[in-house]
Amino acid sequence: MEWHFFIYIRVTNHEMKQAILVFLGGGVGSVLRYVLGKLFNSTETGIPYGTFAANILGSLLIGIILGLAAKNESLTSNQTLLLATGFCGGFTTFATFAYENHVFLKSGDFASFAFYTIASFIIGFLAVFAGMYIVK
Repeated sequence: MEWHFFIYIRVTNHEMKQAILVFLGGGVGSVLRYVLGKLFNSTETGIPYGTFAANILGSLLIGIILGLAAKNESLTSNQTLLLATGFCGGFTTFATFAYENHVFLKSGDFASFAFYTIASFIIGFLAVFAGMYIVK
């Protein structure tokens, strides 16, 4: 017996435009994150400097972008989707961060795990606040 599932989603032209903006921003952000990883992730020490830099820079950028969007509506909703949801969403990466921490734990490198995790959270949060403060 065969089962066929059909999903019907009604998408307006406006929603399609928004999806394309997120897609484009995410693609650019993902490629830039890949480049940072290739340039700065250390194969010798295993320390993911590139991922860390992408996550911190992305946090700062999303703070600036959302700060601008909130401040006198300086950015349109489409610009915010392109830059915050798309670019920053593709540029930053929780999945890679989680995997790299798994590698630290698996290898018994608890000091790197603790430092990377704590530094990523604290500096990431501070970067978002700093970005919002910059545009204030």
